[in-house]
Amino acid sequence: MRFGRPSEEQLRRTFDSVLTAVLSGRGVRTETGLDHTTETALWAIARARANRPEALVDDLVAAARRAFAGQLDGTNAAERRAEMDRRLAARTRSIGSP
Repeated sequence: MRFGRPSEEQLRRTFDSVLTAVLSGRGVRTETGLDHTTETALWAIARARANRPEALVDDLVAAARRAFAGQLDGTNAAERRAEMDRRLAARTRSIGSP
C-alpha cells in the first residue's frame, strides 16, 4: 500500500509501464496514480490496438503522452475543476429557477 502522492519519477515509470502493457495487448491496471484523463487515453490505445491501423495507434500514443504531460503540469486537474465548477453553476441556476 502506498501512502501519499507518487513522485513525478514514480508517475513517469508507471506511465511508461502501463503504456508498454497496453501496446502489448493488456489493459490498464488499477490504482496506478495516473489521473482519469491519462487513464482514458491509455484505455483508448488498449481498445484500438487490435482494430486500428498502426498510424492511428501512433496518434493515440501521442494523445496519451499529451494527457500524461497534462497530469504532470496540472492542466488536467485545472480542466476538471473548471468543468465541475461549470456543472455546479448550471445546477445551481436550474434549482434556483422557478
